[in-house]
Amino acid sequence: MEYEGMPPEMPQIEPAFWAAWAASWLLWLIIYIWFAICLMNIAKKTNTPNAWLAWIPFANLYLMCVIAGKPGWWLILLLIPFVNIIIGIIVWMGIAKARGKPDWIGILMIIPFVNLIIPGYLAFSK
Repeated sequence: MEYEGMPPEMPQIEPAFWAAWAASWLLWLIIYIWFAICLMNIAKKTNTPNAWLAWIPFANLYLMCVIAGKPGWWLILLLIPFVNIIIGIIVWMGIAKARGKPDWIGILMIIPFVNLIIPGYLAFSK
């Protein structure tokens, strides 16, 4: 029995939506863990203190700046849209240089899917 002023029945959300939602969160979590492992390994190989900061959001950006030899306040620049792209490239170039690799490797971080490989290369190569 419907009363005046009652909202219509809520539509059901398809199970496929929930499956896609769960898969996207799982993918995000896997990528986050991958980057944290790589960044922690890079910090250890460059003798940067507090490598465990790689696991903490925003603190990992600070750790990246420290590894790259940039001031810690660059973390703020990494939070500004569009500016973060240029600063991120500069920071990754500094990280590559700190690992003894060519600094142009940092430029490759703007290429989709390649940016998943570069941190592993910097973390696990000799």
